[in-house]
This record gives sequence, C-alpha cells and structure tokens, in this order.
Amino acid sequence: MSKVKYKFNKRSLTFDRVQTTFRKRLWYFFTHLSTGVVFAAVVLVLAFNFLESPKEKAQKREIEQMKLQFRILNDQIDRVTKVMSDLQDRDDNIYRVIFEAEPIPGSIREAGIGGVDRYERLKGYKNSDLIIETEKKMDKILGELYVQSKSFDEVFDLAKNKERMLVSIPAIQPISNKDLRRIGSYFGTRMDPFYKVRKFHEGMDFSAPIGTEVYATGNGSIEMAGHDDGGGYGNEIVIDHGYNYKTVYAHLSRIFVKPGQKVLRGQIIGNVGNTGKSTSPHLHYEVRKNGVPLNPIYFFFNDLSAEQYQMMLDLSSRPSQTMD
Repeated sequence: MSKVKYKFNKRSLTFDRVQTTFRKRLWYFFTHLSTGVVFAAVVLVLAFNFLESPKEKAQKREIEQMKLQFRILNDQIDRVTKVMSDLQDRDDNIYRVIFEAEPIPGSIREAGIGGVDRYERLKGYKNSDLIIETEKKMDKILGELYVQSKSFDEVFDLAKNKERMLVSIPAIQPISNKDLRRIGSYFGTRMDPFYKVRKFHEGMDFSAPIGTEVYATGNGSIEMAGHDDGGGYGNEIVIDHGYNYKTVYAHLSRIFVKPGQKVLRGQIIGNVGNTGKSTSPHLHYEVRKNGVPLNPIYFFFNDLSAEQYQMMLDLSSRPSQTMD
C-alpha cells in the first residue's frame, strides 16, 4: 500500500493531502528509469575502457608471455642461423674442396619457399609482424637444412669414392724424369718456335729420345688414341680419368692402347716421338679439368719432394721456347 503524502499549506497553516495523478506517477517512473539506465551506461563505459576484468588481465599476461617466448625463439633461430652459416662455409670451402666437388651456388642455398599467400593466414592480428617474421626465419632454415642434407649425402658418396678418385686424378710425371732434366718447356705464355710469337702453351714439353716410354698418370679410360688430323699433335692419346679430369699425350711415335680401354696409373701407353707440329723428339703433356688446361706441375705430387717441386716452380717462371 502506497504511503499518503501531505503538503503544508502556508495560507491555512494546515496540512493538505497531496493528490498524485496516474500521469505524474508514470512520469516519475520513466524519469527514474532513464536516470538509472544512463547511470548504468556510464558505469559500463568507464568499466570497459578504464577497468580490466580478471579474465582480461590474465589474457594480457598470456599475450606478453607469448611475445617474450617469440623473442626468445627468434634469438635462438638467429643462433641456429649462425651455426648453419658455419656449416655451409665448411661444406663449400673444406669438405667439397677436399673431394674435388664444386661449391653449392648461393642461389640454391638461399632459395625461398614458394607461395605468395603462404603467410596470409597470419595477417590481421596485433602481433602479425612478429609471428610472420618468425615463420619466415623457420622456413628459411628448413630450406637451408634440406639443401645441406643433400650436400652431405653427396660428400658422403664422394668420401666413399675417395680412394678411387685419388688413383684416378693425375699424380705422376708421364715419363721417367727423376732428375728433372727432361723438361723442355713449361705451362704458360711461351715463344712459339714456328711462328716466333708469344703464345699460350697449354701443357709441358718433356724432351726425350724417340721410343722413351710414356706412362698414364692416373687410372682412366682411353677416350682417343690415334693421329690428330690438322691439330698439330701428331699421334696422341687422351685419357678420361673421371671427376672432370683428362690428360693429353702428344707427338707419340707409337701407341699401345685403344679407345675405350681401361688403363692404370704407371701403365705404358706409348712411346715418345716427333710426329705432328714438333721441332724435336719430345712429349707434349696436358692436364685438363672441365675442358680448361691446368698447370701439370700441380699434378706431380706423387713424384716430387718439396725441394724438387720448388725447383720446378722456379724453372717454370723463366722465359723459354716451346718444342711444338
């Protein structure tokens, strides 16, 4: 039951009963209701913008912990990247050099993982940059690890074949020359005896009597054995040693091998002669890798002492005339 309200009348000095209409009551109700709604809205806005719930605080702590973990993970990835770089450097400059293998090109080692939308799913978040950066680093390392793994597989196969490679690569002089007196001309730019101009001499000339035995300088297969038509080498032999190495023996008087025949290091393959473009009996000898002539001196390591090797290097630096 509602309370009866009275109002003091100053004129009559009495209390008059207050008559409240339904409209006024309805007005009072909506006034109080709207005031309450506005107050509640203000409280909610303040609460959502300036106050944090326990759940929000817990979520923020988790986010900060995840950021810290991502930073730690990035630091660890950077350390792994340095270790990976060291492995790649050793692989290219030590392991692959030892086994006569070409280094892996940087374009292959650093090849990215395809897909323009690969990281699209990670975009649109507050910490997207951090997550995408970490993902890219991981993808890069995984790609490099795959390439390095394949490289080590190749190096392992090379190691297993190292013994065969060592007996195949040229390592001795092609004729008996213990006193080093039979070398008539060295590798490099020399005077041509026919044209009297300086030309690049792609091998070494060993002066020896006709009939002197010529040896295969490494195991291999005879690629060519016969007369060189028009090239000036006369009777010549070309041995394919594998591993991109070949040797050439020119101006021979006799040939004892046939194309396709297997030969061993030290095996007699022919005799010194004076055939082709030659000024006197001698053997013209070349070492080629990937078709490029190399200085044969570097491939006499089974024949020479350190002193003999140095002596040969000193002699090769002196000007001379070729014999072919």
